[in-house]
Amino acid sequence: MIRPGLRPGDWLVLAAGILLTAWLTLTLWQRGAARDVVIRAGGQPYRTVSLRHDQLIAVPGPLGITEIEIAHGRARIRRDPSPRQYCVKQGWLEHAGQIAICLPNATSIELTAPDAPYDSLSF
Repeated sequence: MIRPGLRPGDWLVLAAGILLTAWLTLTLWQRGAARDVVIRAGGQPYRTVSLRHDQLIAVPGPLGITEIEIAHGRARIRRDPSPRQYCVKQGWLEHAGQIAICLPNATSIELTAPDAPYDSLSF
């Protein structure tokens, strides 16, 4: 698809465009580092916890207990009584704005940061 009639200036413009696109992708699409975890149960805030301390948190829901694990500045839903385990399979969350939701048990976690450029609804 590259035409043999391209001149050296054309190659320079093409290379500059590729570099600019790569730079913009790396700088503008970076997610902020998360600092806290907002835990919700039944649609209401249950607890807000810092990611700085490793811990296990048990959250009650209509189907039973959901276990949330916080370790090494990240969080995940470790165990949940929901039938399909989608929130458990989502794995570790590390960046501000990431969410894991267990709909059958009405529990969720969301990572937040004070300087997050967007909220979970606009993500």
